[in-house]
Amino acid sequence: MTSQKPHIPGQWPVTKPVELHQADDQGEQHLALVAVQARFHVTLGSIRADLEEQPSPMAVLNAARRWNCAITAMADEVASALKKAS
Repeated sequence: MTSQKPHIPGQWPVTKPVELHQADDQGEQHLALVAVQARFHVTLGSIRADLEEQPSPMAVLNAARRWNCAITAMADEVASALKKAS
């Protein structure tokens, strides 16, 4: 007679492995949202790092104006391209 112990979660061997590469729709939506948020925070962190490297308060404000102008110019370009595409 063999006495089998009940399987404890996390214990080996795993009799029914879970397919990790298969995400459900909700999981995929969550990952997409997290990716967008991560890109935003990484970009904002890069801008902040540049501002913190500036030697004076006036240099910080001038760098902020340059960032603002560059972002606005990119937005104008992308908006124009989208307008032409539609």
